[in-house]
Amino acid sequence: MQTILWLAGALCFAAMALDAQWLDYRVPGLPRTADGKVNRAAPAPKTPDGKPDLSGVWESETAYFYDLGTDLKPGDLVMQPWAKTLQGEREAKLHQDDPLSECMPPGVPRINMSSANNMTHPFKVVETPALVVLLYETSANSTFRQVFLDGRPLPKDPQPSWLGYSVGRWEGDALVVDTVGFNGRSWIDTGKGHPQTDAAHVTERFTRPDFGHLEIDITIDDPKAYLKPWRAKVPVHLLADTDLIETYCENEKDHVHKR
Repeated sequence: MQTILWLAGALCFAAMALDAQWLDYRVPGLPRTADGKVNRAAPAPKTPDGKPDLSGVWESETAYFYDLGTDLKPGDLVMQPWAKTLQGEREAKLHQDDPLSECMPPGVPRINMSSANNMTHPFKVVETPALVVLLYETSANSTFRQVFLDGRPLPKDPQPSWLGYSVGRWEGDALVVDTVGFNGRSWIDTGKGHPQTDAAHVTERFTRPDFGHLEIDITIDDPKAYLKPWRAKVPVHLLADTDLIETYCENEKDHVHKR
């Protein structure tokens, strides 16, 4: 609750994310039950080349936005001493230093997570054979990621960035995305404030078991902050008959208003 109140006070939204953003629009071609609702249990679609089609507007379960390690057992997530101290300080200060409060991107993997109380963070997958584009409607600003499937390697000396640089490959029915090149300023989650450094390597495995659900299996390998890699599996559900809307974050403290 404290996190929700803090975010609400720190951010001003031009548009809030809602479950239905294109109202009363019935997307054609979706599998439906007899009552007209989207059949989320229908088989996952395939692309013309036989790959799983991950396209759609998606929203994660909210608990992972606040604590990506919410399902982990003691010993699964072991921080370096400095990282543990920093994480505790962030909680004690009620997350006042979160870059998200300054309209910065949530970072990877937090950008895939949704929060509660109408502050959702849906994302849209646009899939092509050589490129997957992830479009984000976040509480910071609308932004995007590119996942290159053309065989290029990860950059050896990337310019540090909030969202890093991503390449992908298919392993069976899983899209495996490797991301490096972070600027070390982002938080992994909001409630716990787990840190991320510029040495982080994030691996995401996207699988679609049926029409209405995704799972993102995330591995955090960041030896500067953690004694060993750690994993989290995040359930995601389809937002049907809707689409993203533009969002804009305004930092009230620094912004000059003009009439």
